[in-house]
Amino acid sequence: MRAETSAAVAAELIKVRRSIVPWVTLAGISLAGLVGGFFMFVLQDPERARRFGLLGTKAQLAGGATDWSGYFGLTAQMATVGGLILFGVVVIWLFGREFSDGTAKDLMALPTSRAAIVTAKLTVALVWCLVLTLLLVIYALVIGSVLALDGWSTTTLLSGAGRILAGGLLTVALCSTYALVASVGRGYLAAFGALFLTLFAAQVVSAVGYGAWFPWAVPSLLAGVGGPESAQPGIGGIATVLAVTVASVGATVLWWERADHPR
Repeated sequence: MRAETSAAVAAELIKVRRSIVPWVTLAGISLAGLVGGFFMFVLQDPERARRFGLLGTKAQLAGGATDWSGYFGLTAQMATVGGLILFGVVVIWLFGREFSDGTAKDLMALPTSRAAIVTAKLTVALVWCLVLTLLLVIYALVIGSVLALDGWSTTTLLSGAGRILAGGLLTVALCSTYALVASVGRGYLAAFGALFLTLFAAQVVSAVGYGAWFPWAVPSLLAGVGGPESAQPGIGGIATVLAVTVASVGATVLWWERADHPR
């Protein structure tokens, strides 16, 4: 099984290398880093923030200040809210392309097990999205240094970077749902519908005060999107994310192993 999975991962990496999608996701994460840096640049000067109409945004930053802690908090929010879209695109492309390109039936004819194929796709998605999250941390470090933000310390760095990476990891885990929908829906359309539905639902459920128990809202709330006054997810909220992930991965593997693939 391990050799099968390794071979399947190698095959998936070839597909990734020959596609434009990695460059699109790189552009997306770079834009997120630049936008975060621009917000901090504007908010460093109250008059500049007033001209751009961003005074209200400052109060929503972690700690309410334009320092390293606030910047890491803003970056964590981008890694979760923007990450749900960007990471969702990665997962949907990895699974949906097989049906859109008509190659799903060819995969089924290979001696590699279907479980290994699914595992390989999810592994590539996980590594791909974690690399993007690490790039976002690097952008934050570089831009924050250029802006000469206050409040630098090793503790702040470890706490801030850990917060970004944890939020990104939880977000990637939730994107396993879109792998299942892309498989059952045999393509991109249903999966993108599910992506925007969960994104919209997370906003609505958070607005009415129940986001701490809604899996797709948990990462962004942990990152501070709702502000200091919002209810923070506890162990129960994180458990819902893990439960959705395990169920989605298991259902995806089961579907690939048992479903008929006529095309």
